Amino acid sequence: MTKNKSRKGKEKKPAKRDGKRMKKQAMIQAVIATFQSSPKELFNYKQISNKIGIESQAQKLMIVDVLYDLAADGFVVEMDRGRYRLNSLGTIATGIFQRRSNGKNSFIPEDGGAPVFVAERNSGHAMHGDKVKVQLLAKRKGAEPEAEVMEILERTEQTFVGKLQVAKGFAFLITEDKTLANDIFIPRDKLKGGKDGDKAIVRIMEWPEGAKNPLGEVIDILGKAGQNTAEMHAILAEFGLPYKYPAAVEKAADKIPEKIPEEEIARREDFRKVTTFTIDPKDAKDFDDALSVRKLPDGNWEVGVHIADVTYYVKPEGIIEREAASRATSVYLVDRTIPMLPERLSNLICSLRPDEEKLCFSVIFEMDGNAEVKKYRIKRTVIKSGRRFTYEEAQQIIETGEGDLKEEILAMNHLATKLRARRFREGAINFDRYEVKFEIDENGKPLNVYFKEAKDSNKLVEEFMLLANKTVAGFVGHVPKGKTPKTFVYRIHDLPDPDKMENFAEFVRRFGYKVKTEGLKSDVSKGINKLLDTIQGKPEENLIETLVIRAMQKARYSTENVGHYGLAFAYYTHFTSPIRRYPDMMVHRLLERYLAGGRSVAKVKYEELCTHSSSMEQLAANAERASIKYKQVEFMSDKLGRVYDGVISGVTEWGLYVELNENKCEGLVPIRDLQDDYYEFDDKNYSLTGRRHKYQFRLGDPITIRVAQANLERKQLDFALA
Repeated sequence: MTKNKSRKGKEKKPAKRDGKRMKKQAMIQAVIATFQSSPKELFNYKQISNKIGIESQAQKLMIVDVLYDLAADGFVVEMDRGRYRLNSLGTIATGIFQRRSNGKNSFIPEDGGAPVFVAERNSGHAMHGDKVKVQLLAKRKGAEPEAEVMEILERTEQTFVGKLQVAKGFAFLITEDKTLANDIFIPRDKLKGGKDGDKAIVRIMEWPEGAKNPLGEVIDILGKAGQNTAEMHAILAEFGLPYKYPAAVEKAADKIPEKIPEEEIARREDFRKVTTFTIDPKDAKDFDDALSVRKLPDGNWEVGVHIADVTYYVKPEGIIEREAASRATSVYLVDRTIPMLPERLSNLICSLRPDEEKLCFSVIFEMDGNAEVKKYRIKRTVIKSGRRFTYEEAQQIIETGEGDLKEEILAMNHLATKLRARRFREGAINFDRYEVKFEIDENGKPLNVYFKEAKDSNKLVEEFMLLANKTVAGFVGHVPKGKTPKTFVYRIHDLPDPDKMENFAEFVRRFGYKVKTEGLKSDVSKGINKLLDTIQGKPEENLIETLVIRAMQKARYSTENVGHYGLAFAYYTHFTSPIRRYPDMMVHRLLERYLAGGRSVAKVKYEELCTHSSSMEQLAANAERASIKYKQVEFMSDKLGRVYDGVISGVTEWGLYVELNENKCEGLVPIRDLQDDYYEFDDKNYSLTGRRHKYQFRLGDPITIRVAQANLERKQLDFALA
């Protein structure tokens, strides 16, 4: 009797006892049911096996086949390698259209499903970013799913940057835009005085049915193509960034008095007689931070981190505030700064220039000789910087022990070194990357390339800015258990993507290195630091550093604090650069409110501002990279035919990117030029492998190239194997 009972019990869950008992058809039904019960979740074959109770390896491999078949039928979508989600699209769907100049247009469903291919003939002339309604087409066997645009629901404002080609009765804008393959037709009366060869910004008015080209009108002429200012402004316009300052905002700034009222000085803690100085790059004009230092009678040090009090001058809801919030950041191109605030504020009134009284928001620390913070206070202050150091001058004092304010500079350097060492002990990641800089003549022509590396003087300033940012964030965010912290703007950096870290660990094993991908946060980061130390000076150093950065998440702004992984801080914000970053202005305002005992602000509004600031920061970084790329191509344009040694810095299905050792300029060896074999791209191993001879080009490999072409329009260098 008992035997029968136990047999019956086992028959209810055959897969648990013996994987072979589940038939293929039952397996397919069980997999389908799993996806339908969790339509938004991603599953790999192991998770599915676990869900439906399969244990044998043979049956788990059958699950891999089932998933592959369901993806081919369009029932599930492979979101990333080996992880699937239910394809929840019906036959009609709405979402965003993404146009590509290579014809690979796609439709992104608004419910977050996988992109669907839209052939040009089915695009209905939708433009990049338009909200559209599509019909999903019947899927052909072995082909990817397709859609056809039925209706354009919302048009996005479309502007393009390019070169005008003017004929007798009409003109075209020739654009290198990645989202548009067609030139833009411009009627003669819409040229706005543009001449042949001018760089211009054009707005698309319409794209008539049956017409090959969209119809546009000129919004602005930037200057002659190839002229430095025209090209720099074109880069800004391409990324939707402003390239000139509105006159009305400049006018409002001109009305702000420079003189500080006596009653305002009386309200503040006075640091005018305390030794105070700034350390900045030699070409800087906007000094937004100063340091003060004095020795206390008990032998401890008082260090003041003084930050320009921008929000004293820029009032909420005013025209200057609205412009700053819209820009969200200053933009630093190769040869110019496009400031967030009008120059009267950024370079004159707020800038902490030497021998001038200035208003600041300050964090003042009392520290012992071991750089332990004994206490701190956050105050509105008035300061008078006695000396402006360049980084080079401060470095000279650190190295020689001689020069102005040597005792103060050396004491600060001693404290900064202690702070830095402690940060790395606690798990901060040590990325010491160099910056590529250009020596440029008065016409913007690059004469020379040099590399800027962070020295002790840079690190001195950095450590005290990090300490101030961390302290301010902790002051607001760290509350007793059970209490809710007030809404605040944090600079957050999430944990690395586990899958990317796993791939990275697998990749570096080939070089004989091990790195932890699991365990405590600090265990993983300490493992990364150990690896970064080990690879210094080795051929694979650049490659492994690049891959570590790729495995990391991007830092961003948020009202939800998750800490800053890269710095190993539980609380972190941006407080120290309000002249050039809008989030710092938000932090100053919130800090002022909370110091006065004010109630918490609405989270939703600040989260929106955080999202906007993060995306503007990304655009500014992209524009900066594009300006560097332009100057690199310009610098190399008279070096055609020359041979250089380099390293493979990127591997894609269209070719190899190579960074030159001598000047860090990067170019492409197109795959079509690798004619000795048919090369296949392996994204997991970052390599191209020849089908016949099995020769491999891998990320990080040394390589010798010849400069073949320099295309300024595309900001692209083409190399050939030497």
